[in-house]
Amino acid sequence: MVLVKTVSKEKPPFTVSDKVNQDVSVKMKNFQKMKNYLKCCCVLLVIFVLVFMVSMVHIWGQQEPIDDFKENSLAVSQRCIDWDKLQTASLPNLKYAKPSALQLPRTDVNILTPWLAPIIWEGTYNYDIINEQFKQGNHSIGLIVFAVKKYVQFLNEFLTTAELYFMLGHRVHYYVFTDRPEAVPKISLNENRFIHVLKTEPFKRWQDISMQRMESIRYHILNQFHKEVDYLVCADSDMKFNDHVGVEILGELVATIHPGFYASDRSSLPYERRSFSEAYVPKDMGDFYYMAAFYAGTVQEIYKLTSFCYESIEKDKKNAVEAVWHEESHFNKFLTYHKPTKVLSPEYIWDNNIKDEPFLKRKRFLAVPKNHKEIRN
Repeated sequence: MVLVKTVSKEKPPFTVSDKVNQDVSVKMKNFQKMKNYLKCCCVLLVIFVLVFMVSMVHIWGQQEPIDDFKENSLAVSQRCIDWDKLQTASLPNLKYAKPSALQLPRTDVNILTPWLAPIIWEGTYNYDIINEQFKQGNHSIGLIVFAVKKYVQFLNEFLTTAELYFMLGHRVHYYVFTDRPEAVPKISLNENRFIHVLKTEPFKRWQDISMQRMESIRYHILNQFHKEVDYLVCADSDMKFNDHVGVEILGELVATIHPGFYASDRSSLPYERRSFSEAYVPKDMGDFYYMAAFYAGTVQEIYKLTSFCYESIEKDKKNAVEAVWHEESHFNKFLTYHKPTKVLSPEYIWDNNIKDEPFLKRKRFLAVPKNHKEIRN
């Protein structure tokens, strides 16, 4: 009998090197999976970016002009220029005295701000020259006036005197905001002069009526004014034009020095000095105190100003704060940090209750005598 010894084939022992090889194999598989996943993500990202860019191109093509000027009106206008067709318009032969580089036109008043904005006084400019220059642009001007509640009684004199003195020879749109459209007087208008009556809300308090003007102007710039005019002039209704007021008042942003504070030092100017108001101006800040009864500018700049004032007023309301001089305080805060490009002297807002001064050669825009308490009630 032959005994056959069978030898079982056992697996060799599991060594350290085998474990390392197995770990490497697993990691390679995981790495390949991750690589494939990242490839998919990159493809999806590229597709998303392409779709987004196509959508934005479509949106930009559909934007209204007002969106353009809110961002960068200069860049937009330059894209529309046909540079090959630009022409240089020449002024007509005008006869006027030669200007001097060494002698000021007036020495009794300041005619230039530290930021090089002119201060407009009688005798500091030649109207024939600037009027001819302005005509070349074929511009339209909007004159905004609010006549709410009892203030509607001032409209007839305001509009009648505007037809005698305001922007003569130019295209003017009167924008009359009122709660009583039927009470707006039907006056005879010169050629290229138009009246638009806009309904507004008669708030109970006169302070709210005053502050609401900023929101109303801002809203109508977006929806109407930017389509019809190039410049806006904003004026109080309880005033009258008393002398010529023309294109010398126009610029990017124009404000008028308050007749009660033209000679005051900084510490006496009635800015909002309480730091908890959005209208706050620090004691070491401020140039002139401007009156919100007469200001002007391009449609774009007036939009920026009224937007700032409206938003600041709303923030104060949420905190139960009311600025010391209502919208005029916010108005002055804006002008402290966004300097006007032109400043109008007190000739452009005067009150005959203030003592006349030798430097005041003209009274162009005058306050109408009234009982403030009775009118505001």
